[in-house]
Amino acid sequence: MGRCVNHPDRETSYICSKHNIYMCEECLKCRDPEIYCKFRPSCPIWFIHKEQMVKERRRRERKQEAAVARVTFLPDEKSVDVTPGMTLLEAARAADVYINASCNGKGSCGKCKLIVREGQVDAGPTPLLSDREKEANYVLACQSRIKGDLTVSIPEELLEKKLKVAGLGKELTGRLQGLVEDISPMFEEISLELEPPSLEDPVSDLDRLKRGLKQFGVDTDRMNVSLRIMRQLAEVMRKQQWKVTASVIHRKCFDEIVDVRPGDGAGPNLGLAVDLGTTSIVVYLVDVDDGAIIAATSGHNRQAACGDDVINRIVCAEKSGVKKLSKMALATINSLISEALAAAGRKAVEVKNVVISGNTTMTHLLLSIEPRYIRREPYIPTVSEFPIMKAGQIGIKADPKAAVFVMPGPAGYVGGDIVSGVLYSGLFREDPLTLFIDVGTNGEIVLGNREWMMTASCSAGPAFEGGGIRFGMRAEEGAIEKVTIDPESREPSFQTVGDVPPRGICGSGMIDLLSEMLIAGIIDQKGKIQLDPSHPRIEKDGDALAYILAFADQSAIGQNIVFSETDINSLILSKGAVYAGFTVLLNQAGLDFSMVDRVWITGGFGQYLDIEKAIIIGLLPDIEREKFTYLGNSSISGAYMALLCREHRELAGQISNNMTYIDFSSNSQFMDEFTSALFLPHTNMEAFPNVRKLLGT
Repeated sequence: MGRCVNHPDRETSYICSKHNIYMCEECLKCRDPEIYCKFRPSCPIWFIHKEQMVKERRRRERKQEAAVARVTFLPDEKSVDVTPGMTLLEAARAADVYINASCNGKGSCGKCKLIVREGQVDAGPTPLLSDREKEANYVLACQSRIKGDLTVSIPEELLEKKLKVAGLGKELTGRLQGLVEDISPMFEEISLELEPPSLEDPVSDLDRLKRGLKQFGVDTDRMNVSLRIMRQLAEVMRKQQWKVTASVIHRKCFDEIVDVRPGDGAGPNLGLAVDLGTTSIVVYLVDVDDGAIIAATSGHNRQAACGDDVINRIVCAEKSGVKKLSKMALATINSLISEALAAAGRKAVEVKNVVISGNTTMTHLLLSIEPRYIRREPYIPTVSEFPIMKAGQIGIKADPKAAVFVMPGPAGYVGGDIVSGVLYSGLFREDPLTLFIDVGTNGEIVLGNREWMMTASCSAGPAFEGGGIRFGMRAEEGAIEKVTIDPESREPSFQTVGDVPPRGICGSGMIDLLSEMLIAGIIDQKGKIQLDPSHPRIEKDGDALAYILAFADQSAIGQNIVFSETDINSLILSKGAVYAGFTVLLNQAGLDFSMVDRVWITGGFGQYLDIEKAIIIGLLPDIEREKFTYLGNSSISGAYMALLCREHRELAGQISNNMTYIDFSSNSQFMDEFTSALFLPHTNMEAFPNVRKLLGT
């Protein structure tokens, strides 16, 4: 025993052998915790001190874990409680608030801008915000960590607006209704009034049910019945004196009873046609009984936060998990379904049939199927033709027993959306040689007629969808969609979606702008700006020059909307890839553009495409203009047809199997053609006689 070094009036048995001093319980603390001590293995002071430190650390960790910050997003006033230290982008996703983060949070695209209204964030330095934006409390959501309660607002220029999607008008709805005459959905509810059993007719309950179903055309010789159904059959059959309603899914090789209920319980049969696009998702709510489209909605695919194109999505899935991207796509689809159901005053349980049309990567990600080998040689998907599934297995907002058909695809980079488009177009049953193109993030092409079909995909990149372009955006309100330039003054005139002040420029506007700049001599055929840097319409954009399309006082975002040489180069790369794809596919068939009878353009982007200006920049071939036709959103149209008719579902499989896929990834000719196409309109001006005459070259 000894007296405490700090409290001499207290006796204690705890002694520090290193310093030969006593400590009472209040003073127990190692004086040299960072220095080696030979007495430490048997020192009670050290062990007590260490235990106290562990408790304190755990207390701090619990306090930190318990800390909650409330983040409110304006203008919708959506709030979410998060842990301090999370990024604003993570908080936005938790709050189900869409923010464009095309670089997937790497801080390289500069599109996830938010304005801090109240509170503080720990925002790192970035060159992607202007001085004006920084003064106005703009931050990048992916680079800003939450410190406490916070209120942020989405800038006007980034507010998600309603997309302009082809095929969502009454005119197209009316036209689609006439496409299917014989309605034969996958899921059918059949009400039966069966004869009770007797000594003269002593067949089993199941055989009696089969006998009744056979009268309604059900193939009972090849029918599957689960043990669950058989266990409940005796009670169900007798509950309302042999009046029952059987729910049947008609599959490719057999029918399946998925439910049996007492009484006449056949209810409304609604269906969903879904266009699962890389950028946008479109949903049609259909009355399957008569084919009427009763609601149509569209929205931005939330997976875009993980990258603009399918390659970035696959990479993101490898890093973050396939289930994460599946949830993001499902969240978008289910939100659109809810919107459509609310507009029509209907319930999700009424939805019994679903058809999904999307490219190969999108369908794999939706279904949580591993997509990584699509981007690895030899570029093979896990599944190309899917069996009919149930909505409950996938997580789609519908009756859990609803039948789900996914359009088949012929290859890793040509998917069900193209098969759906070919089904709708009818080119597979007609004689004229047709070039079918869907220009978007991926430029998919089909060449052929009823005798043969070849298909290929060229990575056009996200430029036509607004990705990688400084002021690029989708075709939503405030997007510049049409442009003309006075060749003398070089002054532009433009039209925006919704006739509101501009917030950016969409794909059709970029094609207009590029062709007008070429014709007016603002750029040369390599895409370099020729005007003097002192010209009032020219400003410096880093090391490059940029053309001012709209001055700050004209725009809705309070800054100049410009189109830089970097943007021009991105667009030239995209158009070059598409044109090279046309050329190589034709060469593979021993053909040229003069032999093509018609060119069909599909997708939402094509609706607003000025064919003449697309030819001027070399996106489309310089052939007779009457050969070009816009088909609308053929993917959703084909999905609508497959939703209503078994024959069209079977045709989809045949179309997919009859397509010959040409892989451009290892094709040296494609690289040669691509290099030749990196010129406005092309290195070979002989292929563009009308443009050559226009430019006077």
